[in-house]
Amino acid sequence: MKTFMANAQTVERKWYIVDADGMPLGRLASQVAAILRGKNKPTFTPHVDTGDHVIVVNAAKVVLTGKKLDQKVYYHHSGYPGGLKETRYRDLIAKKPEFAVKHAVQGMLPKGPLGRQMLRKLRVYAGSEHEHTAQQPVALELVKK
Repeated sequence: MKTFMANAQTVERKWYIVDADGMPLGRLASQVAAILRGKNKPTFTPHVDTGDHVIVVNAAKVVLTGKKLDQKVYYHHSGYPGGLKETRYRDLIAKKPEFAVKHAVQGMLPKGPLGRQMLRKLRVYAGSEHEHTAQQPVALELVKK
Protein backbone atom coordinates (compact mmCIF):
# COMPACT_ATOMS: atom_id res chain seq x y z
CA MET A 1 0.00 0.00 0.00
CA LYS A 2 1.37 3.41 -1.00
CA THR A 3 1.19 6.51 1.15
CA PHE A 4 -1.02 9.16 -0.43
CA MET A 5 0.62 12.54 -0.98
CA ALA A 6 -1.58 15.38 -2.13
CA ASN A 7 -0.35 17.91 -4.65
CA ALA A 8 -1.76 21.11 -6.15
CA GLN A 9 -3.57 19.23 -8.94
CA THR A 10 -5.39 16.75 -6.67
CA VAL A 11 -6.71 19.24 -4.08
CA GLU A 12 -10.45 19.95 -4.17
CA ARG A 13 -11.44 23.12 -2.38
CA LYS A 14 -14.81 23.94 -0.83
CA TRP A 15 -16.19 27.21 0.52
CA TYR A 16 -17.43 27.43 4.11
CA ILE A 17 -19.17 30.26 5.92
CA VAL A 18 -18.75 30.65 9.68
CA ASP A 19 -20.86 32.87 11.94
CA ALA A 20 -18.63 34.36 14.67
CA ASP A 21 -21.57 35.76 16.69
CA GLY A 22 -20.91 34.94 20.37
CA MET A 23 -17.87 32.73 19.67
CA PRO A 24 -14.72 33.12 21.78
CA LEU A 25 -11.93 34.54 19.60
CA GLY A 26 -9.39 31.79 20.30
CA ARG A 27 -11.78 28.90 19.70
CA LEU A 28 -12.97 30.47 16.47
CA ALA A 29 -9.41 31.10 15.29
CA SER A 30 -8.12 27.59 16.05
CA GLN A 31 -11.00 25.87 14.26
CA VAL A 32 -10.83 28.18 11.25
CA ALA A 33 -7.04 27.68 11.05
CA ALA A 34 -7.53 23.89 10.98
CA ILE A 35 -9.95 24.21 8.05
CA LEU A 36 -7.65 26.61 6.18
CA ARG A 37 -4.79 24.18 6.68
CA GLY A 38 -6.84 21.16 5.57
CA LYS A 39 -6.55 19.15 8.78
CA ASN A 40 -10.25 18.24 8.57
CA LYS A 41 -9.64 16.20 5.38
CA PRO A 42 -8.33 12.66 5.06
CA THR A 43 -6.00 13.89 2.29
CA PHE A 44 -4.10 16.27 4.63
CA THR A 45 -0.46 16.64 3.63
CA PRO A 46 1.71 18.89 5.82
CA HIS A 47 3.79 20.44 3.04
CA VAL A 48 0.85 21.13 0.67
CA ASP A 49 -1.97 23.66 1.01
CA THR A 50 -4.95 21.25 1.09
CA GLY A 51 -7.31 23.60 2.95
CA ASP A 52 -10.64 25.13 2.02
CA HIS A 53 -11.84 28.72 1.69
CA VAL A 54 -13.47 30.20 4.83
CA ILE A 55 -15.73 33.24 5.11
CA VAL A 56 -16.15 34.60 8.64
CA VAL A 57 -19.15 36.89 9.17
CA ASN A 58 -20.16 38.91 12.26
CA ALA A 59 -16.53 39.39 13.32
CA ALA A 60 -17.62 42.44 15.36
CA LYS A 61 -19.66 40.15 17.63
CA VAL A 62 -16.75 37.90 18.65
CA VAL A 63 -16.17 37.69 22.41
CA LEU A 64 -13.13 37.50 24.66
CA THR A 65 -13.52 35.69 27.97
CA GLY A 66 -12.44 36.99 31.35
CA LYS A 67 -10.65 40.34 31.51
CA LYS A 68 -8.92 39.88 28.13
CA LEU A 69 -10.94 42.66 26.53
CA ASP A 70 -9.07 45.22 28.67
CA GLN A 71 -5.85 43.34 29.47
CA LYS A 72 -4.96 41.81 26.10
CA VAL A 73 -2.87 44.23 24.04
CA TYR A 74 -1.92 44.28 20.35
CA TYR A 75 1.55 45.70 19.75
CA HIS A 76 3.09 46.98 16.53
CA HIS A 77 6.17 49.05 15.82
CA SER A 78 6.55 51.95 13.38
CA GLY A 79 10.21 51.16 12.75
CA TYR A 80 11.45 54.34 14.38
CA PRO A 81 13.10 54.61 17.82
CA GLY A 82 10.38 54.81 20.45
CA GLY A 83 7.79 53.78 17.87
CA LEU A 84 6.13 50.94 19.78
CA LYS A 85 2.36 51.33 19.51
CA GLU A 86 -0.10 49.42 21.66
CA THR A 87 -3.84 48.98 21.32
CA ARG A 88 -6.22 47.32 23.77
CA TYR A 89 -8.45 44.66 22.25
CA ARG A 90 -11.57 46.59 23.31
CA ASP A 91 -10.48 49.40 20.96
CA LEU A 92 -9.20 47.02 18.28
CA ILE A 93 -12.49 45.10 18.07
CA ALA A 94 -14.44 48.38 18.03
CA LYS A 95 -12.34 49.88 15.20
CA LYS A 96 -11.13 46.91 13.13
CA PRO A 97 -12.91 43.65 14.09
CA GLU A 98 -11.81 42.02 10.83
CA PHE A 99 -8.15 42.59 11.72
CA ALA A 100 -8.55 41.10 15.22
CA VAL A 101 -9.98 37.85 13.83
CA LYS A 102 -7.52 37.66 10.93
CA HIS A 103 -4.56 38.31 13.25
CA ALA A 104 -5.69 35.54 15.62
CA VAL A 105 -6.03 33.03 12.77
CA GLN A 106 -2.69 34.08 11.27
CA GLY A 107 -0.93 33.28 14.53
CA MET A 108 -2.24 29.71 14.37
CA LEU A 109 -1.09 28.99 10.81
CA PRO A 110 2.41 27.90 9.75
CA LYS A 111 4.92 30.70 9.33
CA GLY A 112 6.44 31.27 5.89
CA PRO A 113 5.18 31.09 2.30
CA LEU A 114 2.83 28.15 2.93
CA GLY A 115 1.10 29.92 5.82
CA ARG A 116 0.68 33.10 3.77
CA GLN A 117 -0.87 31.06 0.97
CA MET A 118 -3.32 29.52 3.45
CA LEU A 119 -4.22 32.92 4.90
CA ARG A 120 -5.22 34.19 1.45
CA LYS A 121 -8.18 31.79 1.56
CA LEU A 122 -9.66 33.59 4.59
CA ARG A 123 -12.27 36.33 4.18
CA VAL A 124 -13.47 38.21 7.27
CA TYR A 125 -16.45 40.59 7.44
CA ALA A 126 -17.57 42.69 10.42
CA GLY A 127 -21.28 42.36 9.57
CA SER A 128 -23.48 39.57 8.29
CA GLU A 129 -23.20 40.59 4.62
CA HIS A 130 -20.56 39.11 2.31
CA GLU A 131 -19.95 39.12 -1.42
CA HIS A 132 -19.25 35.44 -2.05
CA THR A 133 -22.74 34.10 -2.77
CA ALA A 134 -21.61 32.97 -6.24
CA GLN A 135 -19.27 30.44 -4.61
CA GLN A 136 -22.25 28.85 -2.77
CA PRO A 137 -20.57 28.55 0.63
CA VAL A 138 -21.78 25.85 3.01
CA ALA A 139 -22.69 26.97 6.54
CA LEU A 140 -20.35 25.42 9.09
CA GLU A 141 -21.20 25.08 12.78
CA LEU A 142 -18.14 25.32 15.00
CA VAL A 143 -17.91 24.06 18.58
CA LYS A 144 -18.50 26.93 21.03
CA LYS A 145 -17.99 25.12 24.37
